[in-house]
Amino acid sequence: MTGSDDQAETVTAELLPAIPEQATGQLAEAELDPTTAAVLAALDQAAAQHLTDIRPAKTKSGYARDWVLWQEFHDWLASRTGHRLPDTAITPGTMTAFVTWLDEIKQAAPNSIDRRITGVTVEARWRHGAEVPKVATTAARQALKPLKLDPTRIARGRGQAVASTPADLRAMNTASRTIPAPAGSRRRRREYEQPDLARLRDRSLVTLSFGIAGRASEVSALTVEGITLESDGLRVVVPSVKGRPGRTVVVAYGRHPDSCPVRCWLTWREAASLGEGPAFRPVDQWGHLGTGRLSPDGCRIVITRAAERAGLDARLTGHSQRAGLITTGRKQGKRPEKLRAQSGHAENSPVFWRYVRDGEAWEDAATDGIGL
Repeated sequence: MTGSDDQAETVTAELLPAIPEQATGQLAEAELDPTTAAVLAALDQAAAQHLTDIRPAKTKSGYARDWVLWQEFHDWLASRTGHRLPDTAITPGTMTAFVTWLDEIKQAAPNSIDRRITGVTVEARWRHGAEVPKVATTAARQALKPLKLDPTRIARGRGQAVASTPADLRAMNTASRTIPAPAGSRRRRREYEQPDLARLRDRSLVTLSFGIAGRASEVSALTVEGITLESDGLRVVVPSVKGRPGRTVVVAYGRHPDSCPVRCWLTWREAASLGEGPAFRPVDQWGHLGTGRLSPDGCRIVITRAAERAGLDARLTGHSQRAGLITTGRKQGKRPEKLRAQSGHAENSPVFWRYVRDGEAWEDAATDGIGL
């Protein structure tokens, strides 16, 4: 089991609130006539379906995996007690035992356990019609609280993303085009040359994701129409993703062609003859351009593989570009409010301020100039 997909920046989805009794048709029978009760019940059912429909596909699949783990936990519990409880038995005892099982048996990171508590609760309530008493989730998170303070357990997760730098971007964009064949591939060649079109796409994606401090899901959602050239650089419309507000940012020309988001974007756009639609698209091993959108996972893979080809010591991920813009910008004296507007972080985001502190670490360092 790994840490949370979105690392320290993951925002746990809010639990879908239980429908208040006064809105469910469960009021005293004397207060409701049959027609009113039927209408309220139909509205409740439609509301539940609507909330399920608008939930992002990745969230749904994540919650489904959480429920599979919950069932595995019940199987394990049955092997210990000799009796299998129903999956819908959600009590303070089962939820607390679930936390302990995830921690001790599955060696899960605390943030991952927290997310799975949410997933099991949502799945139980909305997909399986089970009652989830608040005391059960409260007990689970009480059991989780000391685990979140244990450095050894925290280290089980992937931790904070390594911040990339402009020098990293240049190394990634000038690295060898030779790519090892994927493990298990049936190709006769053990390595192959990356097509020119894929290389130009990767150069643009690597630099522009840094320039907008974009999440992988935001980079995937960019459109050609939303990226316009102005005299000083690019104006980029970052769409709303997963309910987060969209934003419009500007990206200035860089001094180095190999790390300039503007030049790299214009070169890729021209080479791919992009007029509208997704800004970043799949390119196969023969250099054929796809028509669909490069997925968020595809965007992450582009960054990670480019860093590997460049031989960088640190493993870069999708969040590395996001962290990199904030950390590098702060080192260069950029105001936090400007950086926050670029990245779209909330004003009180602890992750944002951690990136800022990383950028300030050597500014007037405590040991600098004290006669050591």
